[in-house]
Amino acid sequence: MQLFLGIDGGGTGCRATLADAHGNPLGYGTSGPANIANDPEASLRHIIEATQNAASQSDLPYNTLQHAHAVIGLAGANAFAEKQQLTQRLPFARSLIVSDSETALQGAIGDSDGAVVILGTGSVFVRRLNDQIGTIGGWGFTISDLAGGARLGRDLLEDTLLAHDGIYPASPLTHYIMQQFDNTPRAIASFARTATPGDFARYAPPIFDYSQRGDIRAKALLDRALTTIEQGVNAMHLTPTMPICLTGGLAPLYTINIRMPLKARLQTPLGDALQGALALSLKHFGKHFYQSP
Repeated sequence: MQLFLGIDGGGTGCRATLADAHGNPLGYGTSGPANIANDPEASLRHIIEATQNAASQSDLPYNTLQHAHAVIGLAGANAFAEKQQLTQRLPFARSLIVSDSETALQGAIGDSDGAVVILGTGSVFVRRLNDQIGTIGGWGFTISDLAGGARLGRDLLEDTLLAHDGIYPASPLTHYIMQQFDNTPRAIASFARTATPGDFARYAPPIFDYSQRGDIRAKALLDRALTTIEQGVNAMHLTPTMPICLTGGLAPLYTINIRMPLKARLQTPLGDALQGALALSLKHFGKHFYQSP
């Protein structure tokens, strides 16, 4: 049986789908974070765990996957120089590691020209025009990825400490965050020293909730993120007819809050990054497979 894998790895988790040569799903699996720029070894381990779980759901032995052809879309791949070495350690017949921005683009708009704004643990702006793909951002939350979950969560913790110190006005949201850390600012500082992007991203969703309630700190954080999204879209220099999709775990929350005129241009994605990874696997390796002797 010809087997194809689509794998989507991000800052909060890794997903894998196993399919036959016609793209029919056979099994699905999940595991932990897979951002190769932050932790290549954990990413490799979680890729393998997710595919093991997909094979198990398919009632196939795991060693069957040594014959599978995989496209792996990973957070951090655009900034990771050792993709080839990692690829060689994967247990599949053929493997291709690409940025999760490429798989998200494929999932959202298929083979068409257009753009996606990926808003998950990180963030990146991606455009395809005449088969040429370009990206803006995606350099990691410490220096980039504005409006991504990790950056939002980090900024919220910073604002909470600033409110505690009397530099910013406190709000119900900053009080809520303090309660999560037993009202101990040192606990926030200790958490931040070792927190991963996924750890920070867990504090992003309350910003949207409290913003709807009129919370001053939540509204400031969300307004800044929305402005960043608008600036990123403008920087892609899209034509008026090119579709724009929001994707990623925070996309539904942002879609509710996005402002005009960008809101009027948004289209519903055709699919997600996992579906995009599988489509690229079939497109890339399916063609290669059928051309083989």
